[in-house]
Amino acid sequence: MYKELEKFKSSNQFSITVDESLEEKCNASDGSGVFLVYDVADKKELIMVGSTGTVKNDGTLKIKNGGLFEKIVNGHQFAKTGRKYSWPAQMKIENITTLEVVWYETFTEEVKGIPTAVEGQVLQNFLDENGRLPRWNVAF
Repeated sequence: MYKELEKFKSSNQFSITVDESLEEKCNASDGSGVFLVYDVADKKELIMVGSTGTVKNDGTLKIKNGGLFEKIVNGHQFAKTGRKYSWPAQMKIENITTLEVVWYETFTEEVKGIPTAVEGQVLQNFLDENGRLPRWNVAF
């Protein structure tokens, strides 16, 4: 786990195979934060980092409907369709049997981590370690 994620206590994870429904398996909250996607086939490999939620200049959260759950399940990726469709298709293309998704609420009453800032720090650390972004992250 990345050290910058240790302070976020509201978190969970789930796994999904190519034949399972992302919408049914996703246990993410409607809060704001980050999610990490791993290919767990041979060795656990981080393949994507995403986030949802923005902080307004008055320090309050601009809540997006559905939060992490909505972003994970219906966010656009690859073919510009919801991930509930594009992830299984991409898993078949890459011969990925299982994904593990770990999510963290980063902006709560107890801790105020700006979701995109936390996402950026995780991606920066990955870039520093690997010289590139995770393969499902097109850009940041």
